[in-house]
Amino acid sequence: MDRFVIKGGVPLKGTVAISRAKNAALPIMAAALLTDGQVVIKDCPRLVDVKAMTAILRVLGAQVKRRGDDLVIRASGRIRHKAPYDLVRKMRASFCVLGPLSARLGHAEVSHPGGCVIGDRPVDLHIKGLEALGARVRTVGGYVVAEATPLVGATLYLGGPSGSTVLGTANVMMAATLAHGRTVIENAACEPEVLNLIDCLNRMGARIRFSGNKRLEIRGVQRLRGVTTRLIPDRIEAGTFMIAAAATRGDVTLKDICLDHMHAVVDKLRDVGVVVTPVGKRACRVTASGSFRPADVSTLPYPGFPTDLQAQLMALLTVADGVSVITEKIYPDRFMHVGELARLGARLRKEGPHAIITGPAKLSGAPVMASDLRASAALVIAGLMADKETTVNRIYHLDRGYERMERKLRKLGARIRRVSDSEPIPQV
Repeated sequence: MDRFVIKGGVPLKGTVAISRAKNAALPIMAAALLTDGQVVIKDCPRLVDVKAMTAILRVLGAQVKRRGDDLVIRASGRIRHKAPYDLVRKMRASFCVLGPLSARLGHAEVSHPGGCVIGDRPVDLHIKGLEALGARVRTVGGYVVAEATPLVGATLYLGGPSGSTVLGTANVMMAATLAHGRTVIENAACEPEVLNLIDCLNRMGARIRFSGNKRLEIRGVQRLRGVTTRLIPDRIEAGTFMIAAAATRGDVTLKDICLDHMHAVVDKLRDVGVVVTPVGKRACRVTASGSFRPADVSTLPYPGFPTDLQAQLMALLTVADGVSVITEKIYPDRFMHVGELARLGARLRKEGPHAIITGPAKLSGAPVMASDLRASAALVIAGLMADKETTVNRIYHLDRGYERMERKLRKLGARIRRVSDSEPIPQV
């Protein structure tokens, strides 16, 4: 099992290219099951989660191969209806094959994804949506079984305690593309990754219209065709590198980004005292010097501040001058990183869905344990700020969503190295 060894205290400087979005790639990969035509995803990132979805598609009977930086999928021939537990349990996003399989085959069996370290993430809205389209859905032996012959358009509301559901919207929308008649989804998720999926489906021949009031209208078609599609830039990776640049008092230019997807992030960083300067249409420069101001932050569905950047921002706020409060409104239990940041000297505590951070703390390197993908990134950022040496263990979480992060950080001057269990921990 790999780990990162980091010696902090070096300002990040230089230029970094941001990869394409993992959270856009996975549902588009699932959408390839809706057609027997070839689906080409341009510049698809090489991530553990992409490999996991590839394994699921292959088990279901699709052909998946790499062609340079592109991913080529063809789900022709005999497609199987069952996505097994051993694969689905590794990645929650794999549950979004339920909608495409139900629509194409009329029958689907997908393992229930189960619990998650960042908190309860039920699939009730996915099931509610499919049932509204006429599917009979039940849980048998840990599998969600959908019988869907035929699917018929309907008007439905997809809303839960934390607002709209991104994967639920994707699942139901994909199923509705092949349903008879007209489907209207109210309170649909409007994340850029959902809009990327809509664009892909429409170019496959679907008839989907998204209005500004979170309303989706889908008119079913008989069949979809193959497509070549391009993913949007990864706004979470971009935000992570913005925060890392600021936390180290660096000077970093990020290229291949879309600032229009990041207004809440940029606004909050500027509130804290970070300078974010657009450079043309697809780049920005991030600089920081001196002290940081504390902040009061709540995570919200898009276009609010994303829950996937909550942990990274918390790492930065540990060195801000004063008391900051982070309220997690999407996943109230997503605070596994609090205890690990405390091991580095951060002064913070959890109170229900809130984290209270008192700064500025003097961070000092120590061994820490990553609990999930974004917590891993937060610990790396903290290690870049800390004195002495920090070892971040279990970074396989981080490989799910960042393409060899250590390589990009080293190009910016960071003293960071990936070490396997077979190697001794080096002096960096």
